Amino acid sequence: MAQMKISRGVRLKNPLGLKATVLLAAVLFSLAAFAQQMPKRAVIHAGKLLDVKTGSTLSDQAIVIEGDKIVSVGPMSSAKLTGNEQRIELGDATILPGLIDAHTHLTFDPQFGYESLAISVPREALIGAKNARVTLQAGITTVRNVGADGYADVALRDAINAGDVPGPRMLVSGPPLGITGGHCDNNLLPSEYHAVGDGVADGVEQVQHKVRENIKYGADLIKVCATGGVLSKGDDPNASQYTLEEMKAIVADAHRLGRKVAAHAHGAQGVIWASEAGVDSVEHGHLMNDEAIATLKKNGTYLVPTLYLIDWQREHAAQANLPSFLKAKMELVSQSAKNNAKKAFAAGVKIGMGTDAAVYPHGLNAHELEVYVQLGMTPLQAIQTATINDADVLGLKDKVGTLEPGKWADIIAVDGDPLHDITTLQHVKFVMKGGEVVKNEYAK
Repeated sequence: MAQMKISRGVRLKNPLGLKATVLLAAVLFSLAAFAQQMPKRAVIHAGKLLDVKTGSTLSDQAIVIEGDKIVSVGPMSSAKLTGNEQRIELGDATILPGLIDAHTHLTFDPQFGYESLAISVPREALIGAKNARVTLQAGITTVRNVGADGYADVALRDAINAGDVPGPRMLVSGPPLGITGGHCDNNLLPSEYHAVGDGVADGVEQVQHKVRENIKYGADLIKVCATGGVLSKGDDPNASQYTLEEMKAIVADAHRLGRKVAAHAHGAQGVIWASEAGVDSVEHGHLMNDEAIATLKKNGTYLVPTLYLIDWQREHAAQANLPSFLKAKMELVSQSAKNNAKKAFAAGVKIGMGTDAAVYPHGLNAHELEVYVQLGMTPLQAIQTATINDADVLGLKDKVGTLEPGKWADIIAVDGDPLHDITTLQHVKFVMKGGEVVKNEYAK
């Protein structure tokens, strides 16, 4: 019989033999390693589940999750469980897909005019880490970040993906493209400073170079300023900025390189040219006319209206502390923005939910949906803008936007019924992103 040494000066007989012992140890080690590699399983059980495709509310539902993906969705009584799942009991809550915001600026806070000059790019990234956490806690599990200085949004996205900081899944644009002196340039300093925005490019050749440069440094999409804006000095929100030819060049290069294009546009001409150039979404559209709305409809271009910022600015004028040269432009767009959005809704223009969070504090994103309902959408239609529609806007239809097997386990829960009271989505009590629980007020 072989012997096995277990302590100094002591030997025991080993009935298995040395080779068998080594083999058994190897098998046990392999099993332990395999167990560590197996994706963990969880089951969420809730009283109600909102199917955002059909508008049906299903009772006593279970979502089985393996790793970061949904495995099955259905009645708790028919869920195929192994008994080893983490059980997440949400009582009578309503579960639905994590919300998507197609227009955020996580690396910015509501700091306007000359105050913004004091913010460095490293400081922006740290501001973004704070706002990413707040946004995720509010139930926004995916965002499209459309504009940041110095690729701070690329750094933030990568930090979230690495698990360094909590935050929503991000698609980022890097610096937005704009003309010299336009909305996306730096117009706050006199000529001796020679200040130029990171994304400034003029002419077809330059805009092609800038598209390629942004992609080189990590952009998931391209953001372009097609008209003047509100929170910028010296430009007119009604005036188109890039020419149709320049925007066509931007879109052609971006699409050829697998990136979508979002166009900031307030005035009618800029909206029309952006849509005719083939952009995937027009942001704002606050000053567009009937022709611009018809063009969006004809081309199937998404409109991302960003409307709650108007209410917030009016209700918190003192807190907003806008410089006088910005107040006048904010009032200009506020006079027609909601009416134009209502016309677009009625015309059947495709709508994605976006907030422009940073014009007001982050975490209030779901207030945007309440405005859509006030302008004629049903609660279900409003919810679809922040789920199914935004998943399409971002090019992530096969990954997010609905609770279906194979999609990422991005799940939120609220008290009550959002189909009867859309404001319940302003008080999200449970958040899961990619199979990880990041908020659970139902836990006992």
